Amino acid sequence: MEMDLGHIWAQMSPMVKGIMALLVFLSVYSLGVSLERWWTFRAAKKQSVKFALEIGPLLKQEKLKEAIDLSKKYKQSHVAKVVSPGLLEFAYEAHGGNVAGHDVVAAAERAISRASMMTGADMRKGLGGLATIATTAPFIGLLATVIGIIRSFQGMATSGTGGLGAVSAGIAEALIGTALGLFVAIPAVWLYNYFLNKIERFNVEMSNSSSELLDYFIKRISSRADFGELAGLFPARSPRN
Repeated sequence: MEMDLGHIWAQMSPMVKGIMALLVFLSVYSLGVSLERWWTFRAAKKQSVKFALEIGPLLKQEKLKEAIDLSKKYKQSHVAKVVSPGLLEFAYEAHGGNVAGHDVVAAAERAISRASMMTGADMRKGLGGLATIATTAPFIGLLATVIGIIRSFQGMATSGTGGLGAVSAGIAEALIGTALGLFVAIPAVWLYNYFLNKIERFNVEMSNSSSELLDYFIKRISSRADFGELAGLFPARSPRN
């Protein structure tokens, strides 16, 4: 007996239909998360390249106020997100003029570390769900397979025969459930690993930028006998944000 997908769907039990609908939903969710992450990472990369080109000359000229303003401008740059708190903390502590140089650098390092952790957590947003889909979708499809096989045996018991007609509907449900589960899981695995590699590269870039900024702070402090002179490089002291 020839069977098309419409006929197979009509023959499916309500439970299997629910499982299929769940797999379709998970596929759409996975696609949505992937598109959002791709767009976010693309914008972060573009802005970070521009930020890196503009921040260097400002720091060399000791235009730290302009550097702070620039870091606030590139809101989607992962590098700017860790550099900005370091500059702000350095400016906040240094403007007092009575703080030891190593204490100022340590405070800036703590601010950068906090920003790096928050930025890393933000970059991983949605990837937990993507990983869950990648690992559970095959098992959800397998559940439809088991239900289909059970229906096949029920059909055999009801008809009293072991012919193909008695079990074909259940076998079709089983095969489609497995195929759909794999169809959802395989792209999710690929995309999860792709974004995980992107995040690792971003973490390396943030770590390198943080180290370079701390080295810059140390050099600026060590080049001045009177640390109070460093405060003059910064704008009037204001609450941190």
